[in-house]
Amino acid sequence: MEKTAMAAAVWMVPLLLVFAQFSEANGEGFDVRQHLSTVSRYGAVKDIVVNSTFVPSNAVDGCTPIHLNLVARHGTRSPTKKRMRELDRLASHLKELISHAEQNKLSLDKLPAWVRSWESPWKGKLKGGELISPGEEELYDLGMRTRERFPQLFEEPYHPDVYVIKATQIPRASASAVAFGMGLLTGKGKLGPAEHKAFAVTSESRASDLMLRFFESCQSYKVYRQNKEPSVAELKEPVLDKITAALEASLLDVTNQACDLFKPSEVELLEWTDDLEVFLLKGYGNSINYKMGVPLLEDIVQSMEQAIKSHEEKQPPGSYEKARLRFAHAETVVPFSCLLGLFLEGSEFKKIQKEQPLDLPPTPPMKSHTRGSAVAPFAGNNMLVLHSCPASSSSSKYYIQVLHNERPIPMPGCGGSDVCPFEEFKEKIVNPHLKHDYTALCAVKPEPLNEKPVNSKLSLAFRWIFGWGRDADADEL
Repeated sequence: MEKTAMAAAVWMVPLLLVFAQFSEANGEGFDVRQHLSTVSRYGAVKDIVVNSTFVPSNAVDGCTPIHLNLVARHGTRSPTKKRMRELDRLASHLKELISHAEQNKLSLDKLPAWVRSWESPWKGKLKGGELISPGEEELYDLGMRTRERFPQLFEEPYHPDVYVIKATQIPRASASAVAFGMGLLTGKGKLGPAEHKAFAVTSESRASDLMLRFFESCQSYKVYRQNKEPSVAELKEPVLDKITAALEASLLDVTNQACDLFKPSEVELLEWTDDLEVFLLKGYGNSINYKMGVPLLEDIVQSMEQAIKSHEEKQPPGSYEKARLRFAHAETVVPFSCLLGLFLEGSEFKKIQKEQPLDLPPTPPMKSHTRGSAVAPFAGNNMLVLHSCPASSSSSKYYIQVLHNERPIPMPGCGGSDVCPFEEFKEKIVNPHLKHDYTALCAVKPEPLNEKPVNSKLSLAFRWIFGWGRDADADEL
């Protein structure tokens, strides 16, 4: 039964994602929903503390927030059409495996009953990838909490030049912007019982959106990704082989559904393989991944400089921008987090400033601070809050505070504090990246990396199942 079990292992990995969306934490306190890398739901992971020793700064106590920049990922979505087709094929292959076992008179007495009749929950659905109700709620609630947290920023009557809301042209991103705006502006208008307020969401063309979809226009990044994907698959293969062997044994003694086919340690290893892919193809694994996000970083700094100018000139309320709110994708949030140096130690931050590669995320049981579920879950976000402080209380008049998933997060470029004087923020975090021109960076195609081809059947199967080699604009698994 070795070949049958091995094939079953390949096809059952997607089931972990399917059933985990509907699972609760098991009796041992292990919640599989917190270990789904970048397809984790916001509510399951937003309260996880990445750095338990970090103490937020009190430097902005007594200061006034005058401008907010938000970069958020869209909320939880349905599977894409590609993923739904894969799940349909998964159901077909499970039936084929069972039929093969029966024809060869292999015992199936211990096989979980659900495997025999499993079908994709999205069978027959023709469209996918849209924001679903839990995703709407994630962004609506985030909008409500943002207004409650910064009442002084959102006390003005709504105007599209005061509260700028931008999204990519991908429907799940623009729908997320709408859900956030509804939460943010509830009670601010006269529409319906909830007194909703109509608001504007603007988008750039997909072909020219260098702020939020920089990865789609950057040809050198596409070349890097295409060349790197085979070696990523090869790095993942030993872990997948190990879990395959364990699953072959566990199939003889499993009585529940997909999540119970895997031990917590195996779930963490599967999570690591996804985190590894995020690290190498979207994050700190190569500087091209985040250098191409420089236009977004420049735009944010310019918006804060304009806010300072308006504040210094004492422009009347309602005449200048107070928030710039952006809704995009994991391929946006991950590189932007890297540009800020989040989740790094001081020595690691110095490496990325010199564009030196970082070590791969450690394999479990060692803990990684760049877990995809922490960096960019559905609705994951970074907020940069510009504060005006009394001149007598500090050496600087303007400070930046960075919040990740609504929690203060240390910036190694600012001495490990979540709060940084604005000029220091520009000098130590922003300016080292600004030497890169997007057009020049993305027009240069690197030399082929001559990666070793991946020939094993398991690797080829995973490449087919998960669609490795697709364009970056597929927007996550």
